[in-house]
Amino acid sequence: MDYISLIISLAVLTISGLTFWMTRLKNGKLKMTRPTMLYFGPEVETNLKKVFIKTLLYSTSDKGNYVQYMYVRLQRGESVQNFNIWTYDSQNHAKGSGLFVSKNGIACNHDFLMPKDGTHYNFLAGDYLVQVFVESVDGKPKKVFEQGLTITKDQAEAMKSKNLGLYFDWAPSSQQYVSRVDVAPRTKM
Repeated sequence: MDYISLIISLAVLTISGLTFWMTRLKNGKLKMTRPTMLYFGPEVETNLKKVFIKTLLYSTSDKGNYVQYMYVRLQRGESVQNFNIWTYDSQNHAKGSGLFVSKNGIACNHDFLMPKDGTHYNFLAGDYLVQVFVESVDGKPKKVFEQGLTITKDQAEAMKSKNLGLYFDWAPSSQQYVSRVDVAPRTKM
């Protein structure tokens, strides 16, 4: 009888220790929900090209994760462009320099702009692969989202107009993004 009590006590202690380790000590993964909206086009104030997403970042552990940096990579055919100037916030955009992401998550608007290094980028007609990367503190950049999107010839022509961009809104009923050309969103940095 004493052996059964001892075995049960050890099993309970092991399960408690494992639960504590998994919820409090273990580093969780940083994840991102599917963006409800993506935008390709100019930034109103600077006219620099940008990618804008509205999404939720969350951690799989109670401990949370620290985001050091985020960037977007766009690929069309063999052409690849990184949008590496990251700003975020739900109201006033601030240049990204770190963000704590808890298990409850944080919903933000994220702008990814072109660097001011003389690079020119045009959103041409074609099939695009959008990839979002997150770099945690003491970690390497990790891809947290990937989506294929298409820009038609008509949309590409319309985007050449000043302050017009292309929005991709998620349609849950059809499980796909629906695109529309419209005026660029206004954000403060």
